[in-house]
Amino acid sequence: MQRYVIIGNGAAGTAAAEELRRRDALASITVLTNEPYSMYSRPGLAYLLIEEVSHHRAMERDPEWYGRWQIRLIYSRAERIDFYARQVRLANGQDLPYDALLIAVGAVAVPSTLPGADLDGVVNLDTMDSTLEIIRRAKSARAAIVVGGGITALEMAEGFAHHKIETHYFVRKHNLWSALLNDNESSLVERQILQHGVHIHYGTETVELVGIDGRVSAAITTKGETIDCQMVGVAIGVRANLALGKGTPLATDRGILTDETLQTNLPGAYAAGDCAQIYDRLSGEHRCDSLWSTAVASGRAAAINMTGERYPYVKGVPFNAALLFGLHLTTIGQVSAAGPKDGEAEELSFISRGSSEVWTAKPGGGYTSAWANDATSSQRLILRDSTIVGALLLGNQRLADPLRDLIEGRVDISAVKSHLVQGGNTQGLAKAVMEAWRQSRSNERTAHLAQTREFGRLGGSS
Repeated sequence: MQRYVIIGNGAAGTAAAEELRRRDALASITVLTNEPYSMYSRPGLAYLLIEEVSHHRAMERDPEWYGRWQIRLIYSRAERIDFYARQVRLANGQDLPYDALLIAVGAVAVPSTLPGADLDGVVNLDTMDSTLEIIRRAKSARAAIVVGGGITALEMAEGFAHHKIETHYFVRKHNLWSALLNDNESSLVERQILQHGVHIHYGTETVELVGIDGRVSAAITTKGETIDCQMVGVAIGVRANLALGKGTPLATDRGILTDETLQTNLPGAYAAGDCAQIYDRLSGEHRCDSLWSTAVASGRAAAINMTGERYPYVKGVPFNAALLFGLHLTTIGQVSAAGPKDGEAEELSFISRGSSEVWTAKPGGGYTSAWANDATSSQRLILRDSTIVGALLLGNQRLADPLRDLIEGRVDISAVKSHLVQGGNTQGLAKAVMEAWRQSRSNERTAHLAQTREFGRLGGSS
């Protein structure tokens, strides 16, 4: 009987456990978690914060699910891994032997290094417990500050405002999420934020957090302002959780390095999800993602390879959809606003929860943009030669699925490229995209019909 151990009970770990059970009815499958919960949705935490979903609805698996799938869930932290003896030591003192191991421990929030960051009331939106802590504190907090430039920072600002807390959002640069959004897109998001009563402070950073009796009471800014607050939300990014690799021969960079089968440099040990640095076919480099879809897909692929099959994992086009301050946002593929400027590479050593390093990668030669916007929405496409390699949609989401198909399929859009690059008109851009999409679907049907006819001609059907 094969013994499979999975460290991590998130999207990657749970997907791997399911796949292992589908392929091996008799195997021993053990999942380890250092949280007191069955598997929950990390993307769902933002909706829990604004009371769009309940605590119960944020749970993706109930405790009974593990029993039905004959998966043993152990609520204990993995302390260390002996890769040569093939066993995991738990915080409760137990040793778990394994034939194949999956490390799916995700990413952790980057901690603030500000003076005063250890004060009571400095919070993050990273786990179920931290989210419930924010909700508890929101009942008495009068004012709050949010520091950070990505999706999670915006979600925290929206959450604070939802709970009727006077919210101040500090932005280091002079537009929002500058690595991803251009000026027009930033303006659309800004309008939504202001409509929710949030105060945006551009060109502002925190110098120090001060407190009274160990509790945060104010933030001092680079502009010399002192802003009173009872909570400070920190969302400056996430980094792959590499704690289990320290002092071991496990090869790591920004994440745990894997080959095309998700195996690490050590036999029998695999990695998937946010902690893994996986080969990206668009760039030819190993990149980190913090995306739910990537975690699920890589977890399943790792499980297939853990059973002894060889299944090369092809990293998909990074995709995410979010709802921020009532504004729908979809990002597909490579969507950098301009690519990081020289000297800024260090700032991209971590990414936001729910984002991908592919999004902010510096584009090479041959890229052009197509764009369109109106008063309520914006669509921006990134083209290379005769294909669309990325898209960012704000507001109207009609083109989300067609663009995802065109980007993932690397469809030749030469016939409509001239219409796309003209830009400016949302209806004209949408018409060109839909025309390319319909033509690609027609070509797929024609190719499928030709294959069916050829199969029949060769005697494959009676």
